Amino acid sequence: MASRSAVRRATPPQSASSIIPDVVEGSHVVKIEGYSRTKGLSKGEHLKSGTFDVGGHIWLLRYYPDGDDSNNAGWISFYLTLHQSSAAKVEARLKFSLLDETGEPVKLYTMVCGTIRTYRPTPDLGWGYGRFIEKKALEESSYLKDDCFRVRCDVVVSKGFRTEASTKFVEVPPPNLHQHLGCLLSSKHGADVTFEVTGETFVAHRNILAARSPVFLAELFGPIKEQTMTSIRVDDIEAKVFSAMLHFIYTDCLPPEVEKSDDTLLMAQHLLVVADRYDIVRLKLICEEMLCSNINSSTVATTLALAEQHGCRGLKAACFEFLKSRNNREATMETDGFDHLMISCPSLIKELLANFAPRP
Repeated sequence: MASRSAVRRATPPQSASSIIPDVVEGSHVVKIEGYSRTKGLSKGEHLKSGTFDVGGHIWLLRYYPDGDDSNNAGWISFYLTLHQSSAAKVEARLKFSLLDETGEPVKLYTMVCGTIRTYRPTPDLGWGYGRFIEKKALEESSYLKDDCFRVRCDVVVSKGFRTEASTKFVEVPPPNLHQHLGCLLSSKHGADVTFEVTGETFVAHRNILAARSPVFLAELFGPIKEQTMTSIRVDDIEAKVFSAMLHFIYTDCLPPEVEKSDDTLLMAQHLLVVADRYDIVRLKLICEEMLCSNINSSTVATTLALAEQHGCRGLKAACFEFLKSRNNREATMETDGFDHLMISCPSLIKELLANFAPRP
């Protein structure tokens, strides 16, 4: 007769199957040289890119420098066309991106079509964007350089679906190191350093802090007094900001209450300053991304000053991109934040004037 432990071990393996989209991906970059000379075509006239192969089908891009119809006269239009194929129709998704000087997509001018479209090998038929970028916006941007700009089209060709079956004898759970470290922080087991932060006390582990921040490494293990101290006083950081930073150090993510609170942007500003102070690069970039996504006329001046003071190049570029619009600049100049910017960062005002002064 089998023992109970033997019966428990005789668990049957799990079987599963998956239905997986079978796709082929590819991209093509078209460089528009002599942009100013391409303007002035008749309504609906276009120029064609070279052909390229994705998924065994031949494609090309159509570029309308003055828009594809009268409704889009002030815009630049781009379309993807199936030029040649052995199939009667092809299912595909597309994405158009304006590229910056480094060849990276510009987030503001990246158009994604998540819907699968049907393409047929018929001239001048296809899918795209009649309002890809406003001509004026392109001409006033840094992406038009030496009368040239580049656009990339990403194509995902659908070839149907395939089914894969599998049998799992061992189920490996997802990584959970962050959960264990988060529990270590909350339980305070083995904590060996205490922080006094504006009236509140936080305990932590020297080794973890040092592993995550080169500044903590120097403070806690370098030739300075904190190496032997068990309590460190911090006066210039709010307790809730310090707590959020500790949570990130242990778990590599922000606390849920930060992302869902009403003052998320204010917390992002404070956390960016703290992340820069302790050289926690990923936290700083997360805060930059949050602030980039919430730039408007009431926040851009404060955000720009913050970006300048803490060396946030991407955040600064996003602010300048917003201020390229004359309407945005005029609305920003009416805010208290702009008055503060003039006092705290006069060099930025000079840079703004140099970038947006009327060209002779």
